[in-house]
Amino acid sequence: MEIPYTVAERPDTGVNNVKLGIWLFLASEVMLFGGLFSTYVILRLGGTDWPLGSDILSVPIGTFNTAVLIGSSVTMVMAHASLKMNQFDQFKKYMGLTVLLALVFLTVKSYEYFDKISHGDLPSASTFLAIYWTMTALHGLHIIGGVVVNGYFWGPGSKMFHSRPEMFANRVEAAGLYWHFVDLVWIFLFPVLYLL
Repeated sequence: MEIPYTVAERPDTGVNNVKLGIWLFLASEVMLFGGLFSTYVILRLGGTDWPLGSDILSVPIGTFNTAVLIGSSVTMVMAHASLKMNQFDQFKKYMGLTVLLALVFLTVKSYEYFDKISHGDLPSASTFLAIYWTMTALHGLHIIGGVVVNGYFWGPGSKMFHSRPEMFANRVEAAGLYWHFVDLVWIFLFPVLYLL
């Protein structure tokens, strides 16, 4: 039995099945990160000696990574727009740039982690570092997930464009919504951890 794939909007929700599914998934992700941010606020307000993030973390590195992720959101939008305009070559270029920028983010974050490890700034050193490692590592896992999915759409999965372009565009749109969520989480993580 094959489950029919529809690109039409559902009459009860006003969105298609793919969008409904990704929004439900993102709602669970909001609860996950919302719980972590709430825990951070409770621990910080209850802490007697809380360090300034900029004293421990590199603000220039965090700023660079923020710009990288914002750039990757732009290229993700351009990749989806290229599909809607039936410009497959442009899609490949922009999706490739999205994946490349994500890999740049992960490389810079790996350098930052190595620096923290070499200085003994491990999660066991302080509550702040435990929160930093937990939240940024979880975010990093989400970035890796985005790289896998977007890399698939850029590579072998892109064959679907030639046989079922609407279905392919919907799937890329869902991946884009996920990617924008991951970027938005970083936009909250950066000031909370690095600047405050």
